[in-house]
Amino acid sequence: MNNAKQAVVVGAGFGGLALAIRLQAAGMQTTLLEKRDKPGGRAYVYEDQGFVFDAGPTVITDPTAIEELFTVAGKKMSDYIEMLPVAPFYRLCWEDGHHFDYVNDQESLDRQIHARNPKDVAGYQQFLAYSKAVFEEGYLKLGAVPFLSFRDMIAAGPQLARLQAWRSVYSMVSRFIEDDHLRQAFSFHSLLVGGNPFATSSIYTLIHALERRWGVWFPRGGTGALILALVRLFEDLGGRIELNASVARIDTSGNCATGVRLEDGRVFPAQMVASNADVVHTYGSLLGHHPRGVSEAASLSKKRFSNSLFVLYFGLDHHHEQLRHHTVCFGPRYEGLIKDIFKGQQLADDFSLYLHAPCVTDPSLAPPGCGSHYVLAPVPHLGNADIDWDVEGPRYRDRIFDYLEERYMPGLRSQLVTSRIFTPHDFRDELNAHVGSAFSLEPILTQSAWFRPHNRDRDVSNLYLVGAGTHPGAGVPGVIGSAKATAGLMLEDAAQ
Repeated sequence: MNNAKQAVVVGAGFGGLALAIRLQAAGMQTTLLEKRDKPGGRAYVYEDQGFVFDAGPTVITDPTAIEELFTVAGKKMSDYIEMLPVAPFYRLCWEDGHHFDYVNDQESLDRQIHARNPKDVAGYQQFLAYSKAVFEEGYLKLGAVPFLSFRDMIAAGPQLARLQAWRSVYSMVSRFIEDDHLRQAFSFHSLLVGGNPFATSSIYTLIHALERRWGVWFPRGGTGALILALVRLFEDLGGRIELNASVARIDTSGNCATGVRLEDGRVFPAQMVASNADVVHTYGSLLGHHPRGVSEAASLSKKRFSNSLFVLYFGLDHHHEQLRHHTVCFGPRYEGLIKDIFKGQQLADDFSLYLHAPCVTDPSLAPPGCGSHYVLAPVPHLGNADIDWDVEGPRYRDRIFDYLEERYMPGLRSQLVTSRIFTPHDFRDELNAHVGSAFSLEPILTQSAWFRPHNRDRDVSNLYLVGAGTHPGAGVPGVIGSAKATAGLMLEDAAQ
């Protein structure tokens, strides 16, 4: 490793942090630049009146990927953060009063599946076997391998064909499962990474096997505590992080990046630059002065982007013991609503919700006897539905509060201490997310692997990408996997 090489990473989300740790651990002096006043990106933290709200990802499904960041640094994860198991993984609820506890216990799953449809017990076993095969191929073998040439895609082709990757998640689940509720229970996972279950490649059924393999976890102190643990690890290795450091541009000389320039005029020279910022923002804004930036931003902006989210954070002076840590509240429609979310030009009258109640696992996130919560509703991105969220946001908040109070959390309104909302406008303005998309490019087959923006730019040879917009994609395991792929390229290039 050439220790003289310096790297700058733009954006301190999970992807940027994981990349910076890997580079610093390998001996490359690395500076991490973050626009906001705290690290984390989508995993930001709000604190209000003793309530702690994780802003974003709260489902941790591959603790080994996180543990590896400490291992490569010669450290022990347990010295930095405690991971708590979550059980059940999710409680899935429907408006007809039925619920399904998705647990890592085959006997319990079989019993619940049998109660819905006895024939689906065997069908589930077939689905699980398929999901495991996809997991082995798509996650363990290819999750952290960069797809830089079409040859890489062709090499993976036979396996992808054997696994029928052209089929959608929902159609593959439906091959094995008959019951409507169970089809929803085993296909909704792609929504966790911004994928439409009716359009996303069946490769994404691997999430099911991933959860069965390693479980679902939650860091003590919340996802924000995990971010702070990673920051401490990076700094313990000698890395440097700058907060309130809004990047204006990536400086170039010809087809070479020379460093990063901030809005306040400061310049950080570097031999290698990596961006964890939104891919369209990276090319269109940070590299907008360069022909490559102009052409790639134009190309990317024509692609299909994931949905956005409406997120409502709220603290109650009451602990709702009936809730589980993760609850999925299915609305009256499934396929129709998802079509409205991904292609609709306005807000649907109904919604499906994910309700987070972390105090079930870690009561320290709220004052004694109280509860911190957030609820999110998938909504169309701003490119499809140009909704005035300044007007619609408060209305939508009230509709969601009414719904939760009626069905899941009696007395909610009278128990409310504090609340705040985060809308597609905030994804666009706070996170520079193109069209307010919450997960970057939609993970359809023709926008995955080689078809996704590459971990190393094609023309600007020392510019790299990390995060949801590059391979392998969104979700905490995905962006940490992207960091492994990108770090491998950067360290290989630096050694030449």
